[in-house]
Amino acid sequence: MFTPVRSRIRRAALALSAITALALGATATTGAAAAPAPAPAPAKQGPTSVAYVEVNNNSMLNVGKYTLANGGGNVFDVAVIFAANINYDTGTKAATLYFNENVQRVLDNAATQIRPLQQKGIKVVLSVLGNHQGAGFANFPSQQAASAFAKQLSDTVATYGLDGIDFDDEYADYGNNGTGQPNASSFVYLVSALRANMPDKIISLYNIGPAASRLSYGGVDVSSKFDYAWNPYYGTWQVPGIALPKSKLSPAAVEIGGTSQSTAADLARRTVSEGYGVYLTYNLDGADRSADVSAFTRELYGSDAHYTP
Repeated sequence: MFTPVRSRIRRAALALSAITALALGATATTGAAAAPAPAPAPAKQGPTSVAYVEVNNNSMLNVGKYTLANGGGNVFDVAVIFAANINYDTGTKAATLYFNENVQRVLDNAATQIRPLQQKGIKVVLSVLGNHQGAGFANFPSQQAASAFAKQLSDTVATYGLDGIDFDDEYADYGNNGTGQPNASSFVYLVSALRANMPDKIISLYNIGPAASRLSYGGVDVSSKFDYAWNPYYGTWQVPGIALPKSKLSPAAVEIGGTSQSTAADLARRTVSEGYGVYLTYNLDGADRSADVSAFTRELYGSDAHYTP
């Protein structure tokens, strides 16, 4: 039985005490150094593996604890910090990028929470999620407003030495606080501006919500501006409806510890047999999940996974 995205832990999208937010144009005092060049990882043949981490509860460093028993390559190629939020400032009537205390802690401690992964050759991406305030990727009222938020995103990537941004259009609650409903131009303007700001960074799409179905406007299709897109429903197979090559798509999605090992293996086997290039996982925690991880690495890479505490 599959786990729908709506059952994901939502505390990353809710207000917590001692909240801090990155003000537009602010300069971080810690963790701002550019990521060092990664050491060459042992060669690994097969799809790109992605791991979302709920940082309210778990450490990003867990992603780096899994290697392939045969060859020693990283199991995971992309680690996703879940999640920052798109909030709405009722005073300025503008979308703002918001970090709860746990996301802020990861960013402020990039030297110990992000750089070790990057030094292994693992890319670290920040996911951005709605926060029930009416602001979302699909309802910017103008190109200028979309570009302003894109700058907040790209400034964050630059400030903390990240490898990109992941869009997850859930929980926006469009219309709250007098905000508009989704429109055709908003996400196209946003993605276009973000890609212009960071031409060499990752932009990925969690293929859900109004934004995911609004990828073309005014003769511009932003599909090709994404590096990856993935299925948002864990335990299922669903090809994202975006014009990207198979090498950039993950029709498979699994929740580690929540999707059965047999289903994870079946989805991995299908990923390889049908020629897709990405395999998405969610909710990697601090336990030894080598049995769950090995269920899909055997199919993706012909190797068990080794866990190093």
